Amino acid sequence: MIKVKNLIGGKFVLPAECFDDISPLDSSVIAQIPRTRDVSAAVKAAALAQPSWGGLSISERCDWLDKIADSLELKIEELAQLESLDTGKPHEVALNVDAERSINNFRFFANFGRSMKEETFEMKDATNYILRKPIGIVGLISPWNLPLYLLSWKIAPALLMGNSVIAKPSEITPLTAYFLGQVCTEIGLPNGVLNIIHGYGPEIGHAIVEHPEIKAISFTGGTATGKIVAATAAPMFKKLSLELGGKNASIVLDDADLDIAVPGVLRASFLNSGQICLCGSRVLIHSSIYDEFMSRYLSELQSFEIGPVINEAHRSKILSYIELAKEEGGEILAGGKVPDRPGAWLEPTVVAGLSHESRTATEEIFGPMVTIHRFDSDEEAIEIANCTDYGLAGSVWSKNRGRQIAEKIDSGMVWVNTWLHRDLRVPFGGVKDSGVGREGGMWSIGFFSEAVNICVIED
Repeated sequence: MIKVKNLIGGKFVLPAECFDDISPLDSSVIAQIPRTRDVSAAVKAAALAQPSWGGLSISERCDWLDKIADSLELKIEELAQLESLDTGKPHEVALNVDAERSINNFRFFANFGRSMKEETFEMKDATNYILRKPIGIVGLISPWNLPLYLLSWKIAPALLMGNSVIAKPSEITPLTAYFLGQVCTEIGLPNGVLNIIHGYGPEIGHAIVEHPEIKAISFTGGTATGKIVAATAAPMFKKLSLELGGKNASIVLDDADLDIAVPGVLRASFLNSGQICLCGSRVLIHSSIYDEFMSRYLSELQSFEIGPVINEAHRSKILSYIELAKEEGGEILAGGKVPDRPGAWLEPTVVAGLSHESRTATEEIFGPMVTIHRFDSDEEAIEIANCTDYGLAGSVWSKNRGRQIAEKIDSGMVWVNTWLHRDLRVPFGGVKDSGVGREGGMWSIGFFSEAVNICVIED
C-alpha cells in the first residue's frame, strides 16, 4: 500500500482525508490518495519560491531540468512499474512510451532553453528587444491516460521560463507524479518551485483554476471539463491552454503501402487500449483495398497486446457505446466482450457498417473501440474525416497523395504514413472542440512567459 502525499513547499504533507487508488489490472487497492480541497498552502509556497527561481538564468534552470531527467533515467524501471500498476498498460508501453517520454520532455526543454537566442527587431532608428518574463504561479492539470508523460510536458517548460508550479495529476493515476515529487526533493530542487497536490478535479482542480494568484492554467483532459475550466478562468483573464478530446480519422488511400499501413493503423487504433487523445478511432478505407486491408488488420489484431481500460466505470461507458453501435446498425467484426478475469479488461472492438454521422462514429469514446468506414474518392474521405466536432489529429496512408489530403483535414496535427511520430519542437494541439492554443517548442515557451518589448533609440 502506497501512501501518496502532497508536495508543498518542499515537504510531503498528508491531509486528514484520503481515498483509494484502484488498479485496473485486478481492481485491488494499491494506494491511498489525499483528498485535498484547499490550494492556499501551495499558493503561498509557490509565491515564496518564484522570485528567486525566476531570478536564475535560463542556463541555470536548464541545468535543473537536466538533473530531474538524469535522476528519473536512473530509476526508469521503477517509474515504468508504477505507471503500469496505476494505469494497467503493458510494461513495454509504460517503459518505452510513458517513462522514456517523461524523461525526454525534461531533457528536450533543457536543450531547447540553451538554444534560445535573443529576439531583436531592427528599425532604422531603434532596436526592439524581446524580453520573456515569468508569469508567476501557474496551475497545471493533467489526465490519467499518460500520467507523467503529459504532466512533464507542462512542468518542464513552465519551470524553464521561471514560473513556480502547482501541478494536479489525475486522481485516478497519482503514483508517478508522487514519484516525480520524491525525485525532485532528493536532488534538492528549491522548495516551493514545484508543488504537487492530489484530489478530485471538481474540488482541488477547481480551486486551482479559480485562485486569483494563479495566473495561467494549462489543462489537458476531456472537452466537457475543458468548457468548465474555460468558463471559470476566462473572466479572471488568466492565460489558458486547453488540450481536449479527439475523434481522429486514419485514412487509407487506394495507393497505400499495406505493409506499412496495416500495422500503423492498428497501432493508432489500440495503443494504450485506445486511451490516447491522438488515437485513430475512425478507420477510413478506400473500397478498392477494403477487403485486403481488413483481412490483414483483423488478423494482426489477434496478436496485438493491450492492457485493461482505466477502471470499471470507464469500461461501462465503452460497453454502452458497443450496445449503441448495435442499435445504430453496426456489425461487430472483432471483440466487444469482457474477459472473465478481475480488473477493467475489455476486448479490442472493431465495428463496421455504421453511418459516418452516427453517434458511435462522431462521439469520443476513448477506449479500445474503432469504427470502420468505406470511401470511394478522396473528396468523400475528406468529408467523412471532417464531419465531427473534433479536430485534434489524424493520419493519411498513401504513396503519392498523403500530404495533399492531409492539408485538407480539419485537425491540428496530421501524420502521413506514420502515427505518433513526434518532434517536440512543432505545435501540438487541436481545432474546433479539441482545444485552444498549442504546446511544444516555442509555443510552450510563449505560453509560459510574458513577452515584453523594449524599444531603444540608439544614439
